[in-house]
Amino acid sequence: MAVFHLQGHPHVDLCDLLKLEGLTESGAQAKIVIEQGLVAVDGAVEYRKRCKIKAGQKVSFEGNEIQVKA
Repeated sequence: MAVFHLQGHPHVDLCDLLKLEGLTESGAQAKIVIEQGLVAVDGAVEYRKRCKIKAGQKVSFEGNEIQVKA
């Protein structure tokens, strides 16, 4: 499981998180996979591209998990 640190920010947009962690090649591709229902936040499918991901949440995509920390 990968860990993403917010580094003083209150949140990160879901599409940006996928791009920053290298799970998608671009922000546009991240938005597409989110729209297709391929991404889960805390175990529930998330369709909102700009969903605010906060510390303590877990994002899953294609067998990869990212734990978000402050």
